[in-house]
Amino acid sequence: MAGRSGPFDEIGELFDRLARQLETAARSWETAVDDRSRLDLSMRGSATSLDVAEEGEEFVVTVDVPGYETDDLEINLTGETLKIRGERARETDQVDEETYIRRERELRSFSRQVRLPAVVDADGVDATLNNGVLTIRLPTLESDDNAQTIDIE
Repeated sequence: MAGRSGPFDEIGELFDRLARQLETAARSWETAVDDRSRLDLSMRGSATSLDVAEEGEEFVVTVDVPGYETDDLEINLTGETLKIRGERARETDQVDEETYIRRERELRSFSRQVRLPAVVDADGVDATLNNGVLTIRLPTLESDDNAQTIDIE
């Protein structure tokens, strides 16, 4: 009776085939996530959207920051990493809390980090805020095409 299959043999084969398909799918998902996360270094998802574009000899980062003023935003460039932070506090005018029927506008903050594809000229960076859209222009540094040969001793 060794040649006779059990009632659960086909189910076991089905689970093995399903596990192999899930492994293949997971590998392709990891590749897609790796390609996206190579540039985005933010620790968690953010409600603040941004775009990074290459326009000629500069990168242009555009960030949606509705309701933020210039003083609410902080931009830092360290090497090839651009960090953008914003914090907006609730208006603290002398308002009677009991007059509100619904109050959702509170302290808001965000933090985004983006690794730029190339080194930029930190002295030439320009940032503007217009109608809730932050635009940061980062000129790229000219690449050094003068390769140097190194002799091996």
